[in-house]
Order: sequence, then structure tokens, then C-alpha cells
Amino acid sequence: MFSSTSFVLTFLYFPILSLYAPAMRSSPRKLSTETDLYTAAVSSLARRAYSVYEMRTYLERRAQDKEVVKGVLDRLKQLDYLDDARYARQFVRLHTELRKQGPFRIARDLRARGVPDRHIEAALAERAPGSSESALVRARLERRIKSLRGPLDERRVASLYRSLLRAGFSADTIRHELSALAKRPMEELPESPGE
Repeated sequence: MFSSTSFVLTFLYFPILSLYAPAMRSSPRKLSTETDLYTAAVSSLARRAYSVYEMRTYLERRAQDKEVVKGVLDRLKQLDYLDDARYARQFVRLHTELRKQGPFRIARDLRARGVPDRHIEAALAERAPGSSESALVRARLERRIKSLRGPLDERRVASLYRSLLRAGFSADTIRHELSALAKRPMEELPESPGE
């Protein structure tokens, strides 16, 4: 099946291959001047929004001298290119309306991005009035039930519960909506595509 020649060739080929394989992610080119760092920051902000913490991390990774980063960050804040409160509001709106995520998940993700709690709480408080947590849970449940095949047994209810918890909704709201769903007659539930 395998000859000793093919084993030796394979053994010899792969170590050489690893010498030529590029690194998965090379370190970025180090920038030395404040102007270069500012240009890099503005071009990265043109691609997506950054929190102050994310931008500081990005610039420190690119800078030869870490002391220059503070000046660039101050300039970006002064020009209103970096604002954690605005970033939190945009993040909450996007993740509530498009991704249908709950407040706990959104708050956790914003904390991971270095946004202060005062901005997170303010952004969550002023999110869209039509996006109540129970309405979002209900919409997610309706969408998930449409794709289920077969009866809604305990195992599937537990799976729905866990997925809603991961999405950041409170356990009380999930239990309330699941119990309301269980009380509805079966003909009111949306039909699964397999039927």
C-alpha cells in the first residue's frame, strides 16, 4: 500500500513546505511619526467604527513609540472621530434591530470592546421603543419554530431556551414567552416546512 519511498518523500517534503508557508498574520509595519499613525487611524475608521480602547490597541500595535499614540487619540477625540457614547448607540441599534440580540449580550460585547459602563447603560436605555425584549424573543422564537421539523418536545424547547440565553435575553422573559408559546393551540403555531 505505502512504500518506504513514498514515506521518506512525504517526510522530507512537509518540513520544507513549512519553511515556505507564510505566517497566518504578520505583524503590521511599524509607523514612527504621528502623521503616519493619524493617517492609519483615519483610514481604519473609514472601514468601521472603533471604540477608544480598540483604537488605542490598534495604534499601539502599529506604533514604534507608544507615547505618540496618546497625541493621536487626543486629536481623534477632538475632531469627534472617536466617541464611545456614539459608538455604543450605533452598536446597540445594529445589534438590536439587525441581529436581534438581547441587552445582556450587547452589554457583554461592548464591555469586551472597552466601552465604559455609563455609555453602555445610556445606549441600552435609549434603544428603539419598538424593540422590547419580549417582542424580540417572540420574533426569534417564531423564526426558529418555522425551521423546526417534528413536534416541539422538551429537548427542542431546551435548545430554544439555551439559544435565547446566548443571544442575551433575560431568563424570565424567555420563560414567559416559552410558556405563552406552549399554551397556544397547535394550529396557531406556524407550520414547519417539512409538513
